[in-house]
Amino acid sequence: MYHSSRSRPTLSVLRLLATFALLGAVGLLAFQLVRYSRFRALLPPGTTIGGVPVGGLDRQAAAERLNEVFNQPVELHYGDAIIHMSPAVVGFKLDIDTMMAAVEQARTRTSFWQGFWDFLWGRLPPPPKVPLVAHYSESRLRAYLEDEIAARYDQPPIPPQPVVGTVKFQPGQPGLTLDVNQAIPLIERALFSPTQRVVSLPLHRVNPPRPSFQNLKVLLQQTAKVEGFDGIMGLYLLDLQTGEEIYFVTDNGREVPIPPDVAFTAASTIKIPIMVSVFRRIDGTHPPGEVNRWLEEMIDKSGNDPADWLIENVIGRDRGPLEVTKDMRTLGLQNTFLAGYFYAGAPLLAVYRTPANQRTDISTDPDPYNQTTPAEMGILLTDIYQCANEGGGALLAAFPNEITQTECRRMIDLLSRNKIAVLLEASVPEGTRVAHKHGWVTGPDGAIHLISDAGIIYTPGGNYVLSIYLYRKQELLWDYGSKLLADLGEAVYNYYNPPAK
Repeated sequence: MYHSSRSRPTLSVLRLLATFALLGAVGLLAFQLVRYSRFRALLPPGTTIGGVPVGGLDRQAAAERLNEVFNQPVELHYGDAIIHMSPAVVGFKLDIDTMMAAVEQARTRTSFWQGFWDFLWGRLPPPPKVPLVAHYSESRLRAYLEDEIAARYDQPPIPPQPVVGTVKFQPGQPGLTLDVNQAIPLIERALFSPTQRVVSLPLHRVNPPRPSFQNLKVLLQQTAKVEGFDGIMGLYLLDLQTGEEIYFVTDNGREVPIPPDVAFTAASTIKIPIMVSVFRRIDGTHPPGEVNRWLEEMIDKSGNDPADWLIENVIGRDRGPLEVTKDMRTLGLQNTFLAGYFYAGAPLLAVYRTPANQRTDISTDPDPYNQTTPAEMGILLTDIYQCANEGGGALLAAFPNEITQTECRRMIDLLSRNKIAVLLEASVPEGTRVAHKHGWVTGPDGAIHLISDAGIIYTPGGNYVLSIYLYRKQELLWDYGSKLLADLGEAVYNYYNPPAK
């Protein structure tokens, strides 16, 4: 058979070409595998961790970038002040291992060869978006805010200050304080954010507090000294919101020790205990209109005859004044008593020796017919206030089912109608409610020796009970004494209602 010699070269060329093609394919595959391996060694394009782009970086470079971003200081603004807080101060740390593991887990959802095939065709899976995993110490952040920020930048309020030589107060200064509890979540959010790392710290404006009660006491005593009062002054003040008290007695400007208390002539302020005893005994025997009329005459006009009528006809005939005293003893008021009627020549029904009138170191020459102390009259007014406002207190406890909250409110209404435009009423702005009873005593020499006023004062800055008794062995001129008492009351009012800045 005949064979052509021309076919052998052709086959050799084809084989050679096939070999080259196979080798090329293998080489290309190897090249692409190397590329893919290098691709897989890096984080996938578009990968973000905690909002930071890290695609195309290896693990170490990605960790460095995350640390660079999240270890930047957080900028804190306290008003105009700017503070840069290092995250390390509060123990902030990134959990790199956990976040990298999350990236790897997202990538291994497809097999190597499936991923390689997609790589060859340019089909890339959605890039992983891994949330930030980090932690910090809230206790360290709180300590930093309290010890470094608040301690340095907080501005405490300054209370109003007395104006020397007057009964006025200078306006106080408001303060600023950091709200630590509100600041913590704001700073935490900034620590975990790659971009929003500025925090305006929440601040509270703090209104000026009142001056201390001790400062008010000093002001009151200085007021009497500045105005030259050389007699005996007793002043009782009770804050009806807090229960804080001021009580002092001075003799020619020198504070005397109490207890025991110091007795003063009650004068017409004894009509407050009489009023309480009347309301305890109202039982319908007398027409309400008649009793109310005499009560109004006794309190509004400070009438002595109406007081005697009420004592005799409602409280107890003949020995009615002693029943008033018994009522005061039941309330725990040991120094307040009424020992006779008001009419001229009325007999002294009993002689009362009390802790207050048995003192030998100081005396106001108190009337044996009626006595009290500034504190006890203030306490009685407080009992009436608590009964009227809260439906409780000593009056209702001492006289259950005999005195009611409605009756206590009626007592305050009666005291509020006592309008004289001087003394405690002159110490407050017009229109301020003052439920009070005043009194003064003219001696056998025709001169005034005692001026007093005790009342409940209702003000925007708080309600309080104020009881003031002024005694002078020599004549106590009305214009001088009434002004001093009003000035003392004004100092208290200004304490509760200081001027706004």
